[in-house]
Amino acid sequence: MQQAVSTSGLHYLKDLWDERTAASLDEPERLRYRSNLLGADLRITNFGGGNTSSKVKLQDPMESREVQVLWVKGSGGDLGSIKRSGFATLYLDKLHRLENVYRGAEHEDEMVGYYPLCTFGLNPVASSIDTSLHGFLPFEHVDHLHPDWATALAAAANGRERLEEFNRRFNHQLLWLPWQRPGFELAMMLKRAVEANPKADGLVLGGHGLFTWGNTQRRCYLSSITIIDHFGQFVLEHVERKGEGLFGGPVHRMRSDSRDIAHDVFPFLRGRISEYQRVIGSFCDLPETCRFINSKDARPLAHLGTSCPDHFVRTKIRPLFVPWDPERDRAEALPELLDRSLGDYRREYEEYYRRFARTDSPAMRNPNPTVVLIPGVGMFSFGKSKMEARLTGEFYVNAIHVMEGASALESGLPPNSLPQSGKAAPTEAFEVYSNYVALPLKEAFGIEYWQLEEAKLRRQPPEKELSRKVALVVGAGHGIGRETALLAARRGAHVVASDLDKAAADAVAGEVAQIAGADASISAEVDIRSRDSVRAMLRKAVETFGGVDILVNTAAVFPAPPSGVLSDDDWRLTLEINVTGNHLLASEIERIFTSQKLPGAVVLTSSANAIVPKRGSEAYDVSKAAVSHLVRELAIELAPNVRVNGISPATVVKGSTMFPRDRLLASLAKYGIHFQPEESTEELRNKLARFYAERTLTRSPIDPADCAEAILFLVSDRAHCTTGHLIPVDGGLTEAFLR
Repeated sequence: MQQAVSTSGLHYLKDLWDERTAASLDEPERLRYRSNLLGADLRITNFGGGNTSSKVKLQDPMESREVQVLWVKGSGGDLGSIKRSGFATLYLDKLHRLENVYRGAEHEDEMVGYYPLCTFGLNPVASSIDTSLHGFLPFEHVDHLHPDWATALAAAANGRERLEEFNRRFNHQLLWLPWQRPGFELAMMLKRAVEANPKADGLVLGGHGLFTWGNTQRRCYLSSITIIDHFGQFVLEHVERKGEGLFGGPVHRMRSDSRDIAHDVFPFLRGRISEYQRVIGSFCDLPETCRFINSKDARPLAHLGTSCPDHFVRTKIRPLFVPWDPERDRAEALPELLDRSLGDYRREYEEYYRRFARTDSPAMRNPNPTVVLIPGVGMFSFGKSKMEARLTGEFYVNAIHVMEGASALESGLPPNSLPQSGKAAPTEAFEVYSNYVALPLKEAFGIEYWQLEEAKLRRQPPEKELSRKVALVVGAGHGIGRETALLAARRGAHVVASDLDKAAADAVAGEVAQIAGADASISAEVDIRSRDSVRAMLRKAVETFGGVDILVNTAAVFPAPPSGVLSDDDWRLTLEINVTGNHLLASEIERIFTSQKLPGAVVLTSSANAIVPKRGSEAYDVSKAAVSHLVRELAIELAPNVRVNGISPATVVKGSTMFPRDRLLASLAKYGIHFQPEESTEELRNKLARFYAERTLTRSPIDPADCAEAILFLVSDRAHCTTGHLIPVDGGLTEAFLR
């Protein structure tokens, strides 16, 4: 009988369970509900980490009898967002019979191939490697989580001793198991441990994480949050005692200009780490991160690597710690130091691969780091998307918390035999520093290059055409710019939606977020007449994503004074926005392109008016003729890494800020097009657009989406041999044929 659990002693976590909500749900939905509550708090488990399960009695669809079905989080799911459809379902009795065919630890990978044979119903969700860990525990509801506080004790050289102290203090009966890679062998170890200790209320996996359970969904949830909160009380008490002495004490301070240095070095770092495959970046200077980076023990602890498999699958076995002295070294010296440090990291990683790779190991992956630590500046993290980059950084913060807690739990010399050691790895295979025990490199390699991990990677959907790229769209608030931003997002780009109209830019960024996710979208206000404003926009892009790969400018002005007489100020403003604005954008973004040394693309928006002269539009026509030639000049200047092209649309009425209602009325009157004063602005625009279309060969109005298609072609790798070129998007306007 499991003892009663009380939440009266919670210090850090909250009991969020709503019994009225839970009572309205069936058992699988209560599992989903429990999982979502646990996954919503990163102190309980990290994104994508941990798994939950319930054993549920259901009617067998093939037989007129009830069977017990294991519902367990499927491979690659996230507890915080998982839905009912994200759980794998297996006949529990069939899963148990797999024990009869198990041939031992050296053959345990073959057991995953049996899981589909145990599937209940037509469930396509792939079972995770942890399925058997849940299936062989004799409890109806099980949680396997990786809270930093518990993992800190699991990674402590005196972890077993501290666990005994923890059990006495909080009246728990948690068991300890030595390190064992997740899989069928660990499932057998869990089963035997609980059979030998039927009163146990949880289990700590050495170097790994925590198991808790309950005979109801509610009791399982309470058990998990209570035990995790108690670990928090236990570990943080020791951390507070360490005070300034944590991690050996500080040896560096944050630079007063740390954010400026981070901004300057970010594109350089992103470019070098993208040597094998382009990445998106994220930057973190949280106090807890900087306390670690600036400490005496940061370099040896960072090199030792992480302990929890959930961490290093994203962060790699270790980060790159850059030996830069923020008090003595010049910021200008950082790029050269980064180049040397990255070279050393790659060579060390290649040696790690050669040392442990077997004939059946997957090919070596990108040898660049995913986490870079610079004293006095902060932490940079990288991934295939902003979300992946951010999560990688968050996972390393988890690793810092684990090292922090393990170090704080130190009570003297480490024991002769580490409690993490066992059949999988002897004591001498582990490395210890300041009471923190890292995972042996051989074990780390076995997980990083696990065939089962490789299979999970292959199940991921293919990347899109503009994945891993950052597109800055200026003029994104309306018309062509808006359509370009949305289409770029659909094709996988991270988008900076920028416009003089801040509200419009914010709105489009929101639309982009609906397509690509909140992490893939930001807005920026910009006045392209101001170099300072352009710099501020680019700074925001770099601080968010690490750099820029694509620049598109659709912002322009068409002067239409009510008097019909163009003033000197109108002339200057038109050329300032339509020409000088493009020049400022190009000259400022060139610094980023040069620093990254990655292939980039620029598309400027010219017009059919650049070729076709018309009465009353001299300023606009001349400005667009200048833009057409600027495209060619910039193509020469920014070669060979950056391609510069343009589009030349005929008049685009739909969604254009150049056609406010008063100009529409004037144009319709000018061309003798009948209209009613009460007609909506959109109806008036359609009439004018159809009139313009009749002057073309295709008789088709030019839609902003047509221009966006041309722009996205020019920035894509499909046009990798095209630069200095302008694509007409004019429906076949014969007046604009070059002659």
